[in-house]
Amino acid sequence: MAIFVLAVLAGCMAPDRITYGPEAAATAGIDGYSDIRMYADAPWKLSAERAWLPMPKSKKIDYLVVSGGGSGGAFSVGALKAWSDRGDRPQFDMVSGVSTGALIAPYAFLGSAYDKPLVDLYTSGIAKELVAVDFLPDALLGASLLKQKPLRAMVERYLTRDVVAKIAAEHRKGRRLLVLTSNLDSQRAVIWNMGAIAASGRPDALKLFQDTIIASASIPGLFPAVLIKARSGEQAFEEMHSDGGSASSILTIPEGWMTSSEMGAWPKGHRLNMYIIVNNALIPEFSTTRNNTFAVMARANSSLIKSQTRSALMATYVYAQKNGIRFRVASIDTQVPYKIIDPFNTNYMRAVYKLGYSEMASGTLWKERPVFTNTLAAAQPAEQRQ
Repeated sequence: MAIFVLAVLAGCMAPDRITYGPEAAATAGIDGYSDIRMYADAPWKLSAERAWLPMPKSKKIDYLVVSGGGSGGAFSVGALKAWSDRGDRPQFDMVSGVSTGALIAPYAFLGSAYDKPLVDLYTSGIAKELVAVDFLPDALLGASLLKQKPLRAMVERYLTRDVVAKIAAEHRKGRRLLVLTSNLDSQRAVIWNMGAIAASGRPDALKLFQDTIIASASIPGLFPAVLIKARSGEQAFEEMHSDGGSASSILTIPEGWMTSSEMGAWPKGHRLNMYIIVNNALIPEFSTTRNNTFAVMARANSSLIKSQTRSALMATYVYAQKNGIRFRVASIDTQVPYKIIDPFNTNYMRAVYKLGYSEMASGTLWKERPVFTNTLAAAQPAEQRQ
């Protein structure tokens, strides 16, 4: 009854939005842009290749996939830094990011020269600035528990006009940067061609770039969703976009590609090397769950994320095996204590950063197939992981 009352009150407090229907949603675009986004489940066409696929100078395509996982993003940052220090990190032809991976992806795309700001972002304690709690009644009945302003300020500080201009230059060379958001109105995953946004030359490109990153990184309920102006024909409205992880924790081969009659196989003549870094633990993590509403909900959500990510990895692995794609995946394979009530704990972020760094440095990071068990899983209990 309390949840029902809160939901009704929240609906009363929510600001009105322009009403639009599923037909408009299906054909909506962003004024002044073309080839900057598509639904992940939409059938691909051969005409989309040039705008969306990388155009490498060699027969090899290196594709980095960075998953969601909140503060667990420090794991992939550690792996990337060790890869740079080792001296054999490739210049990726394509990079995709979801949620915390969307924050990492632009710098990972630009290369090792941008390792330092990523390391600072995930290990210095600056992420604590994101925890700005609203007044409790506003938080429970409003858009989110935390305010968006700190997240927006952080994105604007790290993704400047200069950084976006460099991404645009790389896009023109044929490299691709992709980010996933969830359109909450349509309940569909949206892939954004971030390089195309950056290279558009439009005066509002920087804001749209930043808004898309913020939307992808906005964990539902924790941070408010982002309203993005769109148009279908003569009708203008705002779409509500949130955490890409609500749709999928990873963006590998879009489901619309896998099921398309035109694009069923990867283009011939190129060898795709896919590197997937999962910023979460996919192994079972035992923890005695407290018998209260929020603890049970958090634990169930953790299990749901694991299951969703495992399924996406298995689908990608099967597709890779059938189409000659070299598949490599890494995930947090050791239980690291984590408290859901402290989502940006600096000690946790430093611990998973060191784990990613050490495994990459020692050559033990990558697995050639999805592995979801670990003999160390029962070694120590862990709190719920986001």
